[in-house]
Amino acid sequence: MITIAVANQKGGVGKTTSAVNLATAMAAMGWRTLLVDLDPQGNASTGLGVNAEDRGNSSYELLVDGIALEECVVSTAIPNLDLVPAKVDLSGAEIELVEMHDRTGLLGAGLAGAGYDICFIDCPPSLGLLTLNALTAANKLLVPLQCEFYALEGLSQLLRTVEQVRERFNPEMEIVGIALTMFDRRNRLTDQVSDDVRGVLGKLVFESVVPRNVRLSEAPSHGLPAIVYDHNCSGSRAYMDLARELIERLPERRKAA
Repeated sequence: MITIAVANQKGGVGKTTSAVNLATAMAAMGWRTLLVDLDPQGNASTGLGVNAEDRGNSSYELLVDGIALEECVVSTAIPNLDLVPAKVDLSGAEIELVEMHDRTGLLGAGLAGAGYDICFIDCPPSLGLLTLNALTAANKLLVPLQCEFYALEGLSQLLRTVEQVRERFNPEMEIVGIALTMFDRRNRLTDQVSDDVRGVLGKLVFESVVPRNVRLSEAPSHGLPAIVYDHNCSGSRAYMDLARELIERLPERRKAA
């Protein structure tokens, strides 16, 4: 299974939107896909129409209690796409994990042997133990980056954390790409940030960019990914393009059954 952590310690950069829509796009292309909601806010869950509080187990039980993955997975309305939802209980996990043995490797242990082609992990907007678990479990990291100055400033901190994780916990984890989000061609700063990021990180930056698009903002309130809510809007088309580009970056890619 290819496991991709979708992470950025800055909030509001399109992280959850990217995780939900990329997972949907991969499922639409025939990949058996799992999305793990590791954010206590549970936005990825509600964005797929799942109220985790009405469910039994969640990512909290998977991570903290060691409940088997199959007992935490719920089906979604999207064919080929399953979800491990998040509940508010996850907000206390950071404190509970501190005292636990192998506290950064618990998610990886919980996902071991999962029978999916690909797994996306939607991380919280921080670099705490939840995100460290995701980075330790993943073999790829995808970073959504909002085309604004402060988002660019925080990228260097995330990259330093990635290097520390590779050195201490997961030497096989690599950055699969930087995805530029909330791209507004009417704003000159957007182009400047894009040029700066591409100048520094080169081919790590995906060619596909996700524009500012009202449909991307509307879709979660309907419990649907934008790709399903309005598959023809500019945001949905951008995520489909991004998913195709992502597949080309996976050396272990294969045609999903």
